[in-house]
Amino acid sequence: EVQLVESGGGLVQAGGSLRLSCGASGDVFDDYTIGWFRQAPGKEREEVACISISDGGTYYAWSVKGRFTISSNNAKMTVDLQMNSLKPEDTAVYYCAADAQISPCSIKYMDYWGQGTQVTVSS
Repeated sequence: EVQLVESGGGLVQAGGSLRLSCGASGDVFDDYTIGWFRQAPGKEREEVACISISDGGTYYAWSVKGRFTISSNNAKMTVDLQMNSLKPEDTAVYYCAADAQISPCSIKYMDYWGQGTQVTVSS
């Protein structure tokens, strides 16, 4: 069993930055894929970015590429999402999720989910 806890959400003005952190505990192994997903009001949940714990390979959605950076600290069992140049359309609940194997960055592959953290970007 894996537990995921997100932190770092909040309110920021457009153009600002936030850093989200996901703490993982339990049976997290080197071949996990951990990612960030988001869900805006009235919209479906979508992938934002993922990282492969084994080799550090990353994936970014086109809408955040060049603005967001995902990173992992395997010793601390954390996965961070640095979000720069935030836009109002980035407003959503952000979720950390994990798949117990190397996989594409897709909701359907994720086995474990955190409770989510709210990010609000004002214009």
